[in-house]
Amino acid sequence: MAKRLNLEEKLINAVYGIKWTKDKEELDLIGKLADRYIELSQKHHFPTPDKTDLMMDIDACHCNGCPLKLQELLNAENVDFAHDISGIRFNINRKTGKLENCFDPRYSLNG
Repeated sequence: MAKRLNLEEKLINAVYGIKWTKDKEELDLIGKLADRYIELSQKHHFPTPDKTDLMMDIDACHCNGCPLKLQELLNAENVDFAHDISGIRFNINRKTGKLENCFDPRYSLNG
């Protein structure tokens, strides 16, 4: 039983160690970003991610070291939009919420 509790504690710490937005407007924009990406993926017959997973990836990126220009990203051209969201999906560390592999979204506030 002790091993299971230890694993559960690690999972809880992993989830709560990542910062998440509490701003309703930002969450609405993140939802719209996810919807647009899913629509674009389906239109071009790419693998379609789960909306909740995608929203969590974008939110984790935005709140853990790489704040995004959410509204500008939502209005971006398809190629720039797909670049940033795909890059976030494939380079986010889901344990820390930080981007890896030197990926820097075009619509980050840092860039």
